[in-house]
Amino acid sequence: MLPQVVTVSALNRSAREILQRNFPLLWVAGEISNIANAASGHVYFSLKDASAQVRCVMFRNRVQLLPWKLENGQQVEAQALVTLFEARGDFQLNVEAVRRAGIGARYEAYVRLRDKLEHEGLFAAARKRRLPRFPRHVGIVTSAQAAALQDVLSTLRRRAPQVQATLFAVPVQGDAAAEKIAAAIVAACRQDSANPVDVLILVRGGGSIEDLWAFNEEVVARAIAASLVPVVCGVGHETDITIADFVADQRAATPTAAAELISAGWFSAVQQLSVLRSGLRGALRALIDVGMQRIDILSHRLIHPGAHLDRQRQALAHLATRLFAALAKRLRRDAILLEELRTRLARQRPAVAANAARVALVRELLAGAWRSDLGLKRGRLGELAAALAQLSPQATLDRGYSIIHDEQGRVIRASSQLATGDAVDLRFASGWAKARIDEIG
Repeated sequence: MLPQVVTVSALNRSAREILQRNFPLLWVAGEISNIANAASGHVYFSLKDASAQVRCVMFRNRVQLLPWKLENGQQVEAQALVTLFEARGDFQLNVEAVRRAGIGARYEAYVRLRDKLEHEGLFAAARKRRLPRFPRHVGIVTSAQAAALQDVLSTLRRRAPQVQATLFAVPVQGDAAAEKIAAAIVAACRQDSANPVDVLILVRGGGSIEDLWAFNEEVVARAIAASLVPVVCGVGHETDITIADFVADQRAATPTAAAELISAGWFSAVQQLSVLRSGLRGALRALIDVGMQRIDILSHRLIHPGAHLDRQRQALAHLATRLFAALAKRLRRDAILLEELRTRLARQRPAVAANAARVALVRELLAGAWRSDLGLKRGRLGELAAALAQLSPQATLDRGYSIIHDEQGRVIRASSQLATGDAVDLRFASGWAKARIDEIG
């Protein structure tokens, strides 16, 4: 049986899969050499030590995250994925991140101080103080020329413009920088008691470990630990970790993030206030709508005196019409009855002389009945007219009352409708007058 034959592509693919499966993402230390910056933005280089080397590639999206430039001769630690480039069969590392190697006296000093302070408990979470939720006065310890200062100030102006910021200008790198930073922290804690600093921000931009070394000095760490107010450390970029970050009450990835941390309470309150404002506006609008609807309902129920008089006048006219119609109907009926009697009389040919007295009596009774009925109707009409007169505004005026109008002609019903100095018109039973309000009770 012939042995199985595989292609070069299949072989390389299998080798790549085996490497990636058996070597997880790891850190590899070495020296950079043979560096090449491609036009695509990718960086190709070798990572070597005293006895071996390996080819590496760092793609553009990862290179852009580095706060410093890769150069030949640098001692670094690379976080990489072990793989094989199938097209050429090259064993290589795909580099995800790079940090300067922890080799040399400076890094050893960093580790010794870190371990010492950690042993003393300066990094313990129990001694970390909570940041004030609504700081009124913020101290900023950084260089007056630092871009980080402008980042912090612009963030505070945008998120919490009411917060007072005081700069404690210091050099942020150099031989004497650490002592001056420590002295600035002490000075910030001794501010005027009438306007004390609520929180300190220690910031600067990114750089190499040498650039940031002032923040790895023991004097700075001790000053932060002894600070009377909470300290936020926003030194370097997200990948930069200093001793000051460990000791500080709160670490921020960047100076901008530090400003966002201390203004978080104010910013959250503004957002909450906006929500409450919208809710209050909606509640008030609903309350006003209900009030307006109630006013509309009450206005429909309120009858103006003029409209009331018009209704009474219409009712009286209707009664008068019915009265005259009833009288006319009665007269017509009596006339018809009289005509029937005359016809019957003519048919029977009664003796005129004999019945003259009877006719006269009937006529007299009929006239009396008509006059009596007419008198009753007129009496009822008089009673209705008297009742209407009692409801008339003129009758009210005749009893000594008056009607008060303002300058727009509106009737004044309560003193709350008037103000001192208002001019009013007074209408009496006879005549009118103008007056001005001197006092309101």
